[in-house]
Amino acid sequence: MSNIVLDSLLKPLAEFYSPSFVEEIAINHAGEVWMRLHGTKVPWVSYKSEILSKQYLVDLIHTVANIYERPFDPIHGIPVVYATLPGNHRFSAIAGPNVQYDENDITGGVALNIRGGGVAETSFENYHLERGKQLLKVKPREKVRPDDPYEKLMSAINDGSPILISGATATGKTTFLNHMLTLIDQNSRVITVEDAREIRVPQKNRVHFILSRTEQSNDFNYARLLDLVVRMTPDVVIGGEISTDNAAVLWEMLGTGHDHFYTTIHAESAEAAYAAFADRILHTQPAYDRTDLIAEMKKKIRVVQLSRDGGLRAVTEIV
Repeated sequence: MSNIVLDSLLKPLAEFYSPSFVEEIAINHAGEVWMRLHGTKVPWVSYKSEILSKQYLVDLIHTVANIYERPFDPIHGIPVVYATLPGNHRFSAIAGPNVQYDENDITGGVALNIRGGGVAETSFENYHLERGKQLLKVKPREKVRPDDPYEKLMSAINDGSPILISGATATGKTTFLNHMLTLIDQNSRVITVEDAREIRVPQKNRVHFILSRTEQSNDFNYARLLDLVVRMTPDVVIGGEISTDNAAVLWEMLGTGHDHFYTTIHAESAEAAYAAFADRILHTQPAYDRTDLIAEMKKKIRVVQLSRDGGLRAVTEIV
């Protein structure tokens, strides 16, 4: 009986995630579904669907939680649900105050992903692996003039290198980050992780996760957030300002292989930014070796240092 109920409830979504050419679907807010297609240059396409109301989506998450005996309480408990739906489709969803899309979600939003269970026809050739041929270089890092800071930054944005924006209070870190986002492909899927909504994302395919340090009442924590972000398959991940609470998770998130990872930190220089990031990680993960951690950061992360003198704001280092 439970499968009959679930199949009936899933019917409006199944037409989007069931076709073999669909890799996954994503819903960032009520009334719209994004489909990620196999093997296309513009992988995400969106469709409007009035039946996908917020009430329908929340009811669906509750039903999946009940059938699969998963805890689900957006206000006082765990606001996320994971399950494998009939047909081997992987289901990931969240509802409540920890997810927002725009000002209409001020009391809580909803977001979900369903990855297709079918396997598209493929071969090694689809992965550009053929006898006698060199391996393909995907997103090769650009060679830039070491004395041209503008070129350094633009190449980092274009090739997806992680960027840490550093600066003291009121140096314009978030404003600078907001401008950087306008330079990212508008077809990208962007996920932000903040303790309050500050980042303005121009891309329509986006999800904003909120983990407030002062207003948190449920059991959603940074460990659960990391798991959810990975399952939501972002093209771009934006972290809020690095703190002792989130530093270890943001560092781990950076290591998941996602391009275009951007975050900010309060520091007076690029060297101090690496050290501050490491020290915040060590606050909750003391097993790391500080010297090795900073060395690894310098290999992976480009730092943009902002400084201020009165009304003058400027980029003073790009390393």
